[in-house]
Amino acid sequence: MRKDVRILLVGEPKVGKTSLIMSLVSEEFPDEVPLRAEEITIPADVTPERVPTHIVDYSEAEQSDEQLYQEISKANVICIVYSVNNKKSIEKVTSHWIPLINDRTDKDSRVPLILVGNKSDLVEHSSMETILPIMNQYQDIETCVECSAKNLKNISELFYYAQKAVLHPTGPLYCPEEKELKPSCIKALTRIFKVSDLDNDGVLNDTELNFFQKTCFNTPLAPQALEDVKNVVRRNMTDGVKDNGLTLKGFLFLHTLFIQRGRHETTWTVLRRFGYDDDLELTQEYLFPLLKVPGDCTTELNHNAYLFLQSVFDKHDKDRDCALSPDEVKDLFKVFPYMPWGPDVNNTVCTNDQGWITYQGYLSQWTLTTYLDVQRSLEYLGYLGYSIIYEQESQAAAITVTRNKRIDLQKKQTQRSVFRCNVLGARGSGKSGFLQAFLGRNLQRQRRIREDHKSLYAISTTYVYGQEKYLLLHEVMPDFDFLSEADLACDVVCLVYDINSPRSFEYCAKVYKQYFIDSKTPCVVIAAKSDLHEVRQHYSLSPHEFCRKHKLHPPQPFTCNMTETPNKDIYTRLTTMAMYPHARLRCMCACNRCTYCLCQNLLKLELLRNIKAQLRRVVFNRHMAQADLKNSTFWLRASVGATVFAVLGFAMYRALLKQR
Repeated sequence: MRKDVRILLVGEPKVGKTSLIMSLVSEEFPDEVPLRAEEITIPADVTPERVPTHIVDYSEAEQSDEQLYQEISKANVICIVYSVNNKKSIEKVTSHWIPLINDRTDKDSRVPLILVGNKSDLVEHSSMETILPIMNQYQDIETCVECSAKNLKNISELFYYAQKAVLHPTGPLYCPEEKELKPSCIKALTRIFKVSDLDNDGVLNDTELNFFQKTCFNTPLAPQALEDVKNVVRRNMTDGVKDNGLTLKGFLFLHTLFIQRGRHETTWTVLRRFGYDDDLELTQEYLFPLLKVPGDCTTELNHNAYLFLQSVFDKHDKDRDCALSPDEVKDLFKVFPYMPWGPDVNNTVCTNDQGWITYQGYLSQWTLTTYLDVQRSLEYLGYLGYSIIYEQESQAAAITVTRNKRIDLQKKQTQRSVFRCNVLGARGSGKSGFLQAFLGRNLQRQRRIREDHKSLYAISTTYVYGQEKYLLLHEVMPDFDFLSEADLACDVVCLVYDINSPRSFEYCAKVYKQYFIDSKTPCVVIAAKSDLHEVRQHYSLSPHEFCRKHKLHPPQPFTCNMTETPNKDIYTRLTTMAMYPHARLRCMCACNRCTYCLCQNLLKLELLRNIKAQLRRVVFNRHMAQADLKNSTFWLRASVGATVFAVLGFAMYRALLKQR
């Protein structure tokens, strides 16, 4: 809604423009009327719409044409005043004033007009018969008001209608010639209906209608009022009510009825609550609320956001197969002005055997979007109505900004749930296969992926010590000289080489030495295509020697050329290393440096300690009685041993003195 309203009064001399303004302010007819009233500002707290209102007078005697044109360009609404007892002033409305105003305003953003018939106290008849054809001819005319500055008749109503014409314009909503809603209004109200239809059954039941009413007007409807509304729809159309709920057609009919009865502020209240501006476009403030993300911090969805997204998934998964078919995906995104997901999404997240996005894949894609482009995620949540359904100030409430990564490293613990792994390697080394294997696709399934549907990302969940975490793999294009900060900023690095290609490892070695040798980011070397014959790499050191020299754990063999689903152990290890980059101590496994094995063995050691402690307690209990019987013998032996130890110590001391 606008922050203020500027009303301009124009018309022929002596029609009573200034008198109308002065009667409004002083609440009495002035004895002496100046040629022109000064600009008046009415405070927000005394106006019905709670918006400051500026009222501007025009006087042909005091102002030039140029000043008039400037005022027209600044006005939000223009009142064309005529005298009901002066036919010439009525004729001037169409012959002079409306053409003049139209010439000075944009065709696409015409200012609303109000016809004001003043001096109604001087005649007994109405001018409406003359004015109605004019109103039908010009769409910019919002309404016509007959009033009297002398009798104070309809003065307040005049300026209320002027305010209303600005704050709740009819033009964007309704076409009076066709007597129906405009397409843009239907589109906006359709989205509002779908967002409010929480179970996606095509009707608004009583619970959903009450929630809608409370959301928009802060008060629920009484049961009888609900029935009255539905009865009005039933009487006027056959398919407006279904299963005792309001259909989309019935919902649109109600708003048409509101506008036809002059209650278009009701429709505007609904539209603005759901984020629309005067042009029936979602506002930037609604779609992109302010969210500050400091450097070295990441963005994740919080628990409430995942619950909301789960409800959206359930709402559209009509066949309850825990996957979204192409039709179900289209239905989900009908509240969007465009299709946000392309075919590459199906190769970024987990899908079922039919290639449909699973529930886990659906949440993974939302997690990926929030991590990579939080503004886009806010926009998407805005289209789905997150802040309205969850009654939040904005969808920024759905986002968690993680703490600085440096603090995580200092405290040697993290609260993050999403970890990024950048995958680097020469062309043809097997990076894409490594990403797709994370999504459970072997080489046979990967070959069915179209080239233009491939994705540089893959995201899914892994479990680290019983905690569900997201691992985001990003395939970095192998342009050694142009690796950006984004290509290097991650939690763990995968250096992939093809064991069957002799020059494949050289790229990994150069990238490591150039960018990661002094980095605190953990690195893992992946020996891809391990099902093929291993050839000698054309590099000064073999991959094993290189890893030993730089204190990396040995190359991890990997292949996705198998009939079954690829093994995911390596991805769990990567997530573990991303979570615990500080854990670089020796471990008990053969690799001598593996963070994953270190953490696993720490758990085993803890278990062994518990077992040993229990055994010690058992042994202690068994020998308690025997210990009491042998007390005297024990102390005798102890004293003899101490004496012998002291003698030997003195002898050694003397021998050392002699050597010196």
